Amino acid sequence: MMINPVVALVHNIGDEVLPFWPFLVFTVAKMVLVFSVYMVGVAYLTLSERKISAWIQGRLGPNRVGGKLGLMQPWADGVKNIMKEETLPAHVNKPIFMLAPMLAFIPAMLAWAVIPFGAPLQTRWGIVELVVADIPVGFLFVLAITSLGVYGIVLAGWASNNKYALLGGLRSSAQMVSYEIAMGMSLIPVLLLSGNVTLSQIVNQQASMHLWNVLTLSVSFFVFLVAAFAETNRLPFDLPEAESELIAGYHTEYSAMKFSMFPISEYANMATSSALMATLFFGGWDIPFLTRDNTLAVSWPWALLSIVIFGLKTLFFLFVFIWIRWTLPRFRYDQLMSLGWKIMLPTALAYIVIMASVMLGLDYVGLERGIVYGLALLGVNAVLVIILFFILDRGRIISPAYGRATPQQIGRLRAVTTSRSHLSPQPGD
Repeated sequence: MMINPVVALVHNIGDEVLPFWPFLVFTVAKMVLVFSVYMVGVAYLTLSERKISAWIQGRLGPNRVGGKLGLMQPWADGVKNIMKEETLPAHVNKPIFMLAPMLAFIPAMLAWAVIPFGAPLQTRWGIVELVVADIPVGFLFVLAITSLGVYGIVLAGWASNNKYALLGGLRSSAQMVSYEIAMGMSLIPVLLLSGNVTLSQIVNQQASMHLWNVLTLSVSFFVFLVAAFAETNRLPFDLPEAESELIAGYHTEYSAMKFSMFPISEYANMATSSALMATLFFGGWDIPFLTRDNTLAVSWPWALLSIVIFGLKTLFFLFVFIWIRWTLPRFRYDQLMSLGWKIMLPTALAYIVIMASVMLGLDYVGLERGIVYGLALLGVNAVLVIILFFILDRGRIISPAYGRATPQQIGRLRAVTTSRSHLSPQPGD
């Protein structure tokens, strides 16, 4: 039987290649399933945001549409946005103005195509990888595709022909490009440790070491987490929205569904970043404390369990995104840029040098990349975390909101302020 060369290229596991028609059917099924769940999940993230914020603030949140839980609220919001009038200001560049929302959303959706969401499934036709596109350079594909989202934001600001939208677009693009560099640099130690750019192999590397990368590459995870918040324009990095300064920033002139595409793209990027963090640093679909799912392929029950594990890890990070939004205040723009260029990028570069040297030393002494190798990296990272957060930082470096004044200077300024406001303590108080 002659094998389609395209099938052999994109779906080759060892010497086993799926026949063309099973491969085609499974691929279409995965595309429909993954992107249906993805789109419905993004819609319900809006409800989750409102419910979790209500829970944090002691409120109920949406509870009128779809019963007490408000489960139909996303559908009501969607119908409302579809029924709204589509305004098109006369001064905009119409083709680019219409294209920009799609450019902001599509890259985040495409990145999911290469993220493995479950253990390989054994079928009667062969092994089916639970990933839409099992390409060998999935890691690089994610970085390349997600970096295109900035074009949608820049073009939205420029095509609006509005000074507030243009300034919002420029500010947003500067933020995303700045933190994108730190994000890419933070992932180089992951590639050095796994020796592969395939996301499935990165998951298997963590399983074989019996330690997740969050333990063996802790500083990389910290830099990636901060950069992910900046890349998704979430608090405390939501400067691009700029409600109080630039009247909503780059989507000032948008309305109805064109406007809705920008919040949808934000939630889509949240889901993509959460899935990446689960895959790169928390073992992906790997079932903790078990090795059955790390064989060449598994049966349906094990595959479903691995999908559930991956989903729970992703949902945890989505909760963190929402939790942080309703906990931390917004940075000033100069603080945001200072953190990205003066702290995150140098930290990522220094960490690459340190971890590459440590891995080279461990390989030189002949240590196999197993549990002992992982424990050695864990010890090195524990020392680096202590040095970074408790010796170098002490709340003054990593936080961009620190002041240059010494505690003594701050004390004198407070005393002057108190005396001028006639609030100095009186004798006998």
